Amino acid sequence: MAHDEVDRLVEAWQRARPDLDVEPLQVLSRITRLARHLDRERRAAFTDATLEPWEFDVLSALRRSGPPFELSPGALLAATLVTSGTMTTRVDKLVARGLVERLPDPSDRRGVLVRLTDQGRGAVDDALAALLEREHAWLAGMTPQDRDTLADLLRALLLPFEGR
Repeated sequence: MAHDEVDRLVEAWQRARPDLDVEPLQVLSRITRLARHLDRERRAAFTDATLEPWEFDVLSALRRSGPPFELSPGALLAATLVTSGTMTTRVDKLVARGLVERLPDPSDRRGVLVRLTDQGRGAVDDALAALLEREHAWLAGMTPQDRDTLADLLRALLLPFEGR
């Protein structure tokens, strides 16, 4: 079986601290390392579509909402897990780029809605296509059953964090 950097890390910790059970590192260090690699690869896919990862997050939340592709700032906060100040700054930047627009909320005269523009829809659609092309290639070495099993296992690991 091939060894990766995590195998070397775990072996080193076992030598350095034989009194500790370092078994969780087998899984969680791989997830951490994989997340870093995926973040770099995703950034490259989004760069091809001239988007930053945070721009993709906001635009994709709007795109997934369905026509008319608009959400309240509060709904965008929930979808992207950022603070309201961060979201305001992000929406401002996306408005300046012509990717979204702010509209009055017809159900709340004090509120606003953020709507995806045609340009924003094209950008997020292009970025998603580029990302999925890369992601299919990354997973090509796994069988469909292995991908399903991995997805189930990762879901079980993620759920306790999502409920907080």
